[in-house]
Amino acid sequence: MKTFSISLILTLAIMISAIGCDKTDAGPTGNELSGQYQNTFEQDAALMVASLDGIASDSLSVEEGNGLLYMREEEKLARDVYSELYVKWNLRPFSNISRSEQMHMNAILSLVNRYSLQDPVDVNGAGVFKDEILQNLYNTLIVEGNKSVVDALEVGATIEEVDIVDLQKHLKETDNEDITFVYDNLMRGSRNHLRAFVKNLKAQGVTYVPQYLTAAEYEQIISTPMERGR
Repeated sequence: MKTFSISLILTLAIMISAIGCDKTDAGPTGNELSGQYQNTFEQDAALMVASLDGIASDSLSVEEGNGLLYMREEEKLARDVYSELYVKWNLRPFSNISRSEQMHMNAILSLVNRYSLQDPVDVNGAGVFKDEILQNLYNTLIVEGNKSVVDALEVGATIEEVDIVDLQKHLKETDNEDITFVYDNLMRGSRNHLRAFVKNLKAQGVTYVPQYLTAAEYEQIISTPMERGR
């Protein structure tokens, strides 16, 4: 299972700070760009949750179980960061995508319950995580995202990059049809979210530079249109 090291968190903070320095918030907010995405995000996520019951479960390996627990909190991190940044900057992409992330959390929770795992989220409120690495990452991203609109949008793009990389790793660790189904849908959602954040950054006059995806992977995502659920 892919996890964050303390050094990675520090590197992430430095990268985001470097990307965001010397930028202004002049230009359109990007709110006008988000309306076309709202239905796509929410409808696809809802369809994923509704379709999961029709897929049979299988035996669960330790790696598969650990992956589900980690991704449950990683999706919570995305939801919590976007909710906080929406309050700060009042940009619709954060509101729209945070609702999509909640549905992603719900889908993983269905798997957590299906396999009788202990939910790491439990009663933890916004910004609180069982995993110490994710807790530190959340704290770092909130600080960066509160600096400016551009920094906030770059935080969003970075989260989606990390999510894609983690899901790619976890997909290689499972052959369970239900887990594969959810991870495939979550990764498609993250690609769509990344497209939205990059488009909003472009409206700010900023070209986003990928930090975790290869140049080829990133270009393939942003050069193709929004994907619909299967």
